[in-house]
Amino acid sequence: MRRSSSILTRLAGAAAGVVLAAAAVLTAALPAQAATLTQVTGFGSNPGALAMYAYRPDGLPARAPAVVLLHGCTQNASGYFANSGWQKYADLWKFALIVPQQSSANNSSTCFNWFETGDTARGQGEALSIKQMVDYAKTNYGTDASRVYVSGLSAGGAMSSVMLATYPDVFAAGSVIAGIAYRCATSTTTAYSCMSPGVDKTPAQWGDLVRNAYPGYAGPRPRVAVWHGTSDYTVAVANATESRDQWTNVLGVSQTPTSTASLPGGTSLEVYGNDQVRVYRVSGMGHGTPVRPGAAIDQCGTATAYFLDTICSTYRDALFFGLDGGGSSPSPTPTATASPSPTTPPVCVTTNNYAHVVAGRAYHSLGYVYALGSNQKMGLYNTYETTALKQTGPNYWIIGC
Repeated sequence: MRRSSSILTRLAGAAAGVVLAAAAVLTAALPAQAATLTQVTGFGSNPGALAMYAYRPDGLPARAPAVVLLHGCTQNASGYFANSGWQKYADLWKFALIVPQQSSANNSSTCFNWFETGDTARGQGEALSIKQMVDYAKTNYGTDASRVYVSGLSAGGAMSSVMLATYPDVFAAGSVIAGIAYRCATSTTTAYSCMSPGVDKTPAQWGDLVRNAYPGYAGPRPRVAVWHGTSDYTVAVANATESRDQWTNVLGVSQTPTSTASLPGGTSLEVYGNDQVRVYRVSGMGHGTPVRPGAAIDQCGTATAYFLDTICSTYRDALFFGLDGGGSSPSPTPTATASPSPTTPPVCVTTNNYAHVVAGRAYHSLGYVYALGSNQKMGLYNTYETTALKQTGPNYWIIGC
């Protein structure tokens, strides 16, 4: 029997927008009917007891890509589908959407159980249910098994990490929005610590958790994009850096970015390795999926609770996944320009954490101090702890000189 959890209601927001339930019950066989988000039953043994919804745009070709979308707590499939902007690009570039839905019977806040070991292991629970949905789409929709991607918000972002870790042979890339590194928590109790202030591990420790999710796997690993608002007080911003450390280690690249860029909406982009990992930090944004309503190609979504009007993350992720048909690129838009290599020795400052915050080299959250740009945890917000910070780029500081 599935175990219900009553915590983590903070871990992603309420479902918003118009629920497409009425559209889901229309008869899809009518040739004049536009594509709708539709519930699918009988997709597998479904050990995680999840519901499957799918969207197939009109004219979906054979061997089309597929994207799995994972909603946050108190949200549902139709709300996330309606507000995130993914339908726009599915219609434009012709790929399928698979939208799992959690139930209150599994988790009272309808969070995916990213913190339960039985749901986050390969071949078990919710992780297996989601994988079975992908298999169903491949068999019944003719989707391309080599072009499957996953994206999620908060609890769904943490579950996106689960899928990338447990099924690297299924997913080519993924996006973790306001999420948490794989196996940060293994119970409801430890989940709170992961959410805030966050759990600090070395890149190798984080990487080992992923490698142990599929022991002996020697194939290619998925590329990963990480999104986080710098004013997220539900899932601490330090989690973005921990996710970065996990996936750069798994992919065998340095934790120092190969390039940085400034994007619209106060967004900074860090690129790691050969564009294997990206980290997007949205200045001043709270907890939610970044959207930017509008008709332009790089605009999408609906601004509502937990869908925050800043930048269209869906567009950036679709390009990162190569869904536009042109393949991925380290600089997908004209606004993304790499930072030049410094020609002068880097600035290095050693002082107390309070002074770093006052000087703008760091910021504080919930009593802790984090380096600006890298978001590395420096310790408590006081005048007693001293940290050496080195500037490696505009508004980007790392620990150590």
